[in-house]
Amino acid sequence: MNPKLVVAISLFTALPAIAQSQDAPKPTKADVQKVVQMIIGDKAKLQAFCDIGKLQFQMEQADEKKDTKALEALGKKADEVAQTIGPDYVKLMDGLDLVDPSSPEGRDFDAMFANLAKQCK
Repeated sequence: MNPKLVVAISLFTALPAIAQSQDAPKPTKADVQKVVQMIIGDKAKLQAFCDIGKLQFQMEQADEKKDTKALEALGKKADEVAQTIGPDYVKLMDGLDLVDPSSPEGRDFDAMFANLAKQCK
């Protein structure tokens, strides 16, 4: 499988767990498009997004090893990096836990994130 697609899928399914606010509404397609465009338009935000993908991969490895200490540290770092992207991103990530990834809407969101992940090096 394409590593960038794995990152996109990982971000879509796992980042809601690291987002901070629990009050975020369910995102719309327009919300996702807005945030994706914001990230694509800013090199620093794009780099932060890519860094989160790398951290997510490390978190998955730590989880497989049952290394809760490393998982916690990586999650904290991912939270910090997510904050640098901005509040709209954090709110979106938090709201994604209200979306079924296997629904048509979830697949649309996944495709948008996969296209964004293709920008990562």
